[in-house]
Amino acid sequence: MAELVMFARLLLSPLLLILSSCGPGGTTYSNRVDSNGHDVLYSKARVKDGVARFECKASDSGSCHYTLYPDACAGKADCTLAPLQRFSVARGQTRQIAGLDAFRVCVGTDARALRADCAPATDDSKAP
Repeated sequence: MAELVMFARLLLSPLLLILSSCGPGGTTYSNRVDSNGHDVLYSKARVKDGVARFECKASDSGSCHYTLYPDACAGKADCTLAPLQRFSVARGQTRQIAGLDAFRVCVGTDARALRADCAPATDDSKAP
């Protein structure tokens, strides 16, 4: 039975990938942090035709704090390019921004600055 389930997953994975590329276009970013089934942070961003829509679905602090970096910085902690934008969206609210195209989304529950790899810019946990 386990082999049958694994075989079905193997066959369905490429099909789902193909079907997802047949959608209406655009790019979706999803960031979710949960603890014991509770969403500490849940954010979605969708970009289509140069318009980005940011939705703060859940945040323990009451807001999702976004930092957007150029796509060239993706995953690079030492990226020297400045963030494109920094802003907050209240839980349950959305914000639309026109003119955005290739960018990297970093989001957190507090207003601390985030590096291009989405880690906090300063690590306060090592302070005495």
